[in-house]
Amino acid sequence: MTGWPHVVPELAGRLPEMQALRRDLHAHPELSYQEFRTSNLVAARLQACGIRVRRGLAGTGVVGSLQRGTSARSIGLRADMDALPLQEANRFEHASRHVGVMHACGHDGHTAMLLGAAEHLAQHGRFDGTVHFIFQPAEEQGAGAQRMLDEGLFDHHPCDEIFALHNWPGMAVGHFGVRSGSMMAGTAGLEITVTGCPAHAAMPHAGVDALMVACHIAIGAQMLITRERNPLDAAVLTITQLHAGETMNVVAAKAALRGTLRFFDPTVLDRLEEGLCRVSTLTAEAHRASAHCAVQRNYPPLVNHAGPTCFAASTMAALVGADRVNTDVSPTMAAEDFAYLLRARPGCFAFIGNGLADARLPDHGDGPCLLHSDSYDFNDELLPLGASYFVRLVETRLASSPGETTP
Repeated sequence: MTGWPHVVPELAGRLPEMQALRRDLHAHPELSYQEFRTSNLVAARLQACGIRVRRGLAGTGVVGSLQRGTSARSIGLRADMDALPLQEANRFEHASRHVGVMHACGHDGHTAMLLGAAEHLAQHGRFDGTVHFIFQPAEEQGAGAQRMLDEGLFDHHPCDEIFALHNWPGMAVGHFGVRSGSMMAGTAGLEITVTGCPAHAAMPHAGVDALMVACHIAIGAQMLITRERNPLDAAVLTITQLHAGETMNVVAAKAALRGTLRFFDPTVLDRLEEGLCRVSTLTAEAHRASAHCAVQRNYPPLVNHAGPTCFAASTMAALVGADRVNTDVSPTMAAEDFAYLLRARPGCFAFIGNGLADARLPDHGDGPCLLHSDSYDFNDELLPLGASYFVRLVETRLASSPGETTP
């Protein structure tokens, strides 16, 4: 822990235990809404240290509540638990034991950090108020945060503010990144179906080639980004799939384009949706085909609140030094369903450095630490630091008397 003098000493000493827990979670990943083993483990550990537990929100969600003193103030801390449908390429001992499922985004580490913080606060915490430890399912797929809200998360567990961390490859270990305002993009899925007319490949003039029409639509869709969007409005439109045809010598009668839209301003998505429908319909008509365009709105943009973000940054600086806290970190077009919680309560989402992207992790040796890579692994060195951040948030925000903080 050299260079991090204010990491909670007890948590620094618990690194081997936290690492064992994290690696156990990594070896037993579970997909969205299937986090049964993980939620059982989380609930058992919370209950073992005297934390009141509620289960069942969003199916596999777990919320632990810990109260000290008499204050009505409250704070929420969230970790995600689900893994990805990905076959792990790593060969170390704690690699996934489940075929086609992998913790490739570090949710195993997020869960271990928050559990470590909860156990420490239950044993040693000095604060006046209530802290809710929110272990959320289905961040990757299924909008678990929204489902927890729909099922009464903040009705059962009122939070004045809410905070979360996500490990960030490419950022040095011991560093944090955060910003007020838009930090992560909103997402939408797109699907365009084209209907033409089949014909023998030797006589294409007798039919309408849906495949070729789809290709023209894909090119036209990119013009929406390069020529119709204001260059100052960040947006990404990516076609990731093209499906057409059933045999080599028949002109395709149907084709389907699928892809994703990323944006920070919802009005930009409105304009892109209108443009996609227009380009699809008119391009298809120009080639004697028809097209249907559908845009499925998914996660909203993640927008941090100014007050909680300033507080979070000061807490980070107290842990690692202000020179290791980037308070103007670049926004990313990646998405995160913590955005739903930030629409419901003030709060802050932040990055904690997982190591430089071209570096290999200790005991790893199989590949880079990029998110959603089949060779990814969470950097266990972060566990005491992330847990300490959560602890300091609580003990400072819920200080026992006005102006009191934990050194």
